[in-house]
Amino acid sequence: MSGDLKLEELVQTYLTIRSERENIARQFEAKDAELETELRAIEQVLLNACNEIQAESIRTGSGTIVKSLKESYVCGDWNNFKEFIMENQAIELLQQRIHQSNFKEFVNGRKEEGLPPGISTMREFTITVKKPTKT
Repeated sequence: MSGDLKLEELVQTYLTIRSERENIARQFEAKDAELETELRAIEQVLLNACNEIQAESIRTGSGTIVKSLKESYVCGDWNNFKEFIMENQAIELLQQRIHQSNFKEFVNGRKEEGLPPGISTMREFTITVKKPTKT
């Protein structure tokens, strides 16, 4: 019985710590979002200043403002883009990572074939603690 009591205390402590971490994370995220909004507003003013005087950089006593162009690409038609990738053998245009749930489903349907070349499996046991359900 004393082992059960120890586990009871550990579970309660675990849940208390997890709850506190969640609270801290929520507070952090709220404050971080607030600060992020302030930074974006200041960045817009600084960008406008660069544009007004047609400067790529402005040196101040506190630091240098550097105007740069950030470019990113988005895909609006994945089926068409996948065809393009296949036709041009341009797999390097994609990021190298495995979609975990899709891959697991793929492998489960082909267990007798084993894993594809270059793939290995990492497994680890984890613990999940759930709050008691209210009855």
